[in-house]
Amino acid sequence: MTQPDHRGAFSTMPRQHSRGDDAERLRQFKAEFFKALANPLRIRMLELLRGGPMSVTQIQEATGAPGSSVSQQLAVLRSRNILATERRGTTIIYRVPDPELFELLDVARRIFDAHLSDTIDLLRLVDGEAVVAGER
Repeated sequence: MTQPDHRGAFSTMPRQHSRGDDAERLRQFKAEFFKALANPLRIRMLELLRGGPMSVTQIQEATGAPGSSVSQQLAVLRSRNILATERRGTTIIYRVPDPELFELLDVARRIFDAHLSDTIDLLRLVDGEAVVAGER
């Protein structure tokens, strides 16, 4: 199969990938995957879908977000294969095809909880210093 070169022209020679190119492509793939998760509404929708498949209308009602926003964010998740769809009559049902995504979100939550716990501990220390210094 021919590949376009940097100018968009096609070559008859197959494109050779070095290990460095492959590693970079993998890093780019990972970055794009995490970018797809980097939106509060998308995270909320995934949390809802943990409970099972839902239609756009159900997701819209549960989030309170406008239908156009819900559809746009679902499209982003679907484009990264984070969501799958099936048609039931005239209704499109969304689901998370890989339950390991929920494990990923759970790990992230534990990391965030640890960071927040550390921050709370630091704030308590600062607050304690203020009391000792007579500022409170």
